[in-house]
Amino acid sequence: MSPENAPDRPAATRRVTAKPPNSRAARAAPPPGTRSAALDLLAAVFERRRPLEEALDQLPAAIEPRDRAAAHRLAAAVLRRTGSLDAVLEPFLRREPPPVVRAALRMGAAELLLLNTPAHAAVAATVAVVPRPFAGLVNAVLRKVATEGPAAFAALESERLDTPPWLWSAWHAAYGPAVRAIARAHQFPAALDLTLAPGAPPPEGAVQLPTGSWRLPEGTRVTDLPGLAAGHFWVQDAAAALPARLLAVQPGERVADLCAAPGGKTAQLAAAGARVTAVERDPKRAVRLRENLARVHMEVEVVEADAATWMPDEANFDAILLDAPCSATGIIRRHPDIPHLKRPKDLPALVEAQARLLAQAARLLRPGGRLVYATCSLQPEEGEAHLARAERFGLVPDPFSPTELPGLRTALIRGGTLRTRPDMWAEHGGLDGFFAARFRLP
Repeated sequence: MSPENAPDRPAATRRVTAKPPNSRAARAAPPPGTRSAALDLLAAVFERRRPLEEALDQLPAAIEPRDRAAAHRLAAAVLRRTGSLDAVLEPFLRREPPPVVRAALRMGAAELLLLNTPAHAAVAATVAVVPRPFAGLVNAVLRKVATEGPAAFAALESERLDTPPWLWSAWHAAYGPAVRAIARAHQFPAALDLTLAPGAPPPEGAVQLPTGSWRLPEGTRVTDLPGLAAGHFWVQDAAAALPARLLAVQPGERVADLCAAPGGKTAQLAAAGARVTAVERDPKRAVRLRENLARVHMEVEVVEADAATWMPDEANFDAILLDAPCSATGIIRRHPDIPHLKRPKDLPALVEAQARLLAQAARLLRPGGRLVYATCSLQPEEGEAHLARAERFGLVPDPFSPTELPGLRTALIRGGTLRTRPDMWAEHGGLDGFFAARFRLP
């Protein structure tokens, strides 16, 4: 039985054809303070089950920006490749170490096997951040990883090891053998994609993608780009930009963007000339939404309300965008903490909430109005399974056409709906996983 046909069995096998570790030239060791901060980030994810970005925001303000960025990069590398790193460490451990030591070992192994930090620097600096009684253990284990680890790492069935079994099983059931390519795409950071404000020039070096987004190489710091403060662009994956484009709003139309934060899709709708009402339930996210819209000079009405129950005095919107809260398994490339935070038991409540939002969105449309439902999830329960529900809510399908998806014909699936995956567009550097469907109210 092939690995793809055994989705529920943990992967501990090895194969010599696996992709070798990062072969780029050795980097300078991360700056002082990086590893302590990275340990804090990993503890937040693994022990307190907090999102990585939230943990990053809560690091002490005294940590220098370069240390903060390097710590994020190191923690993200560990989160992407936890299963493979543990498999390399396992032969050198007689018993399970305390969580802080396990995290430090993963961190040191990531520096040696993924980030190409010089061995002496990776080992010595990792030893320095663990409790003194474990310094000898960490030193000995990482020295072995430095010498024996690269060959062992290259032979791992890494795609399987780095994917939680429940996700592997679900993706295999939905996408068949493509599960391996999806998992492989999650092992690497994503490029930086931008949506330009009307009339704004693209940053130097950006390449336009077939769907209109602009892409810069992975590792580009958006804060270093000219035009950011002036509102010339906003960060938005090429796949994330599709639902608003596919809603195809016209100047002057009344449009509602439900669950609107952080505001990239809202800005797209406003840039097209629509009169947009952006609805956001979370007060903190609503603040961020307003700030983001102000930076790009978009005038939008922001309403703090639960979109599942919100009913304005004047409904009858011409168009509605519902980018519903979901498991976010389609954006693991950008958020490698997701596989460590999500559980299969989370899905039923999410699906129920999505159904409530979809039903309410149907009530807000005028006759003849259109709606795009979207989720940044690879789980069919949060995408395709809602098609039948939408029809029960009085909505009729309004299929996407191939001409609306230049360069993405393979993402057009049954019923004229959209399903992007991280393994698509490999020639361009991949894209996030999204589902989207368009409906009309008769």
